[in-house]
Amino acid sequence: MTTALDRPPEEAAEDTSFARGLRVFLTVADRGEIRADELSTLLDTPLSTIYRYLRTLTEFGFLERMEAGYRLGSRLHVLGAGPAVSAEELIRTAEPLLVSLAAGTGETAFISRRTGVAAVCLAQVPSPQALRVVLEPGQTDPLHLGAVGHVLLAFAPDEVQDAALVDVTGVSAIRERLRRVANEAVALDEGETFDGVTTLAVPILRADGIVAAIGVSAPSDRAGRRWQARSRGALRRAAAEIEGSLG
Repeated sequence: MTTALDRPPEEAAEDTSFARGLRVFLTVADRGEIRADELSTLLDTPLSTIYRYLRTLTEFGFLERMEAGYRLGSRLHVLGAGPAVSAEELIRTAEPLLVSLAAGTGETAFISRRTGVAAVCLAQVPSPQALRVVLEPGQTDPLHLGAVGHVLLAFAPDEVQDAALVDVTGVSAIRERLRRVANEAVALDEGETFDGVTTLAVPILRADGIVAAIGVSAPSDRAGRRWQARSRGALRRAAAEIEGSLG
């Protein structure tokens, strides 16, 4: 998830080749198995372009071809996205709560989920203030960084934690922090990942595991202890409402 301060922000991320390929991958992940022509229609993208992305994703083992279409490759089966809740359902359920969070906290609200060993921002509602944090839906970040990644990783299976922390420095400190996040069900990042940005995030949980993380990000000079306490309570209420809606 790319985070930046802007005055004012432009919400639309650049439509790069990487972003288009990521949308293909995430759509396959959400649908379980899907044909190339269905992807072309859903993403409003020429079939020849869809096949180009599918070929690349298949060559790298992220997808595999089946008789009826494409699905996640065996390389990702152990590191799948957790409970089977589609991105579309999460966004639809969370959207009114993100609007309320942005209004209530005065800052940018967002929802992210885990795919493999990455945190993917699904949607955001920007702060109404001129100087605000900008998140780019569809962008990814490693799970070992920041409040969002730590929430998603703290509640992930052990094999996901192990895979996410391979070749990462300071693993012992990160694992200790993950234990605290799991106990407290909240993570705080005060400028550690992005200078001048404070982020709070909490998990959205079901009986079969973590579904997503919901959070708020603010310029650090507006994110004092009182704001953090108020935002923490608002996030937990929003997460509980989403959990109830998802069943």
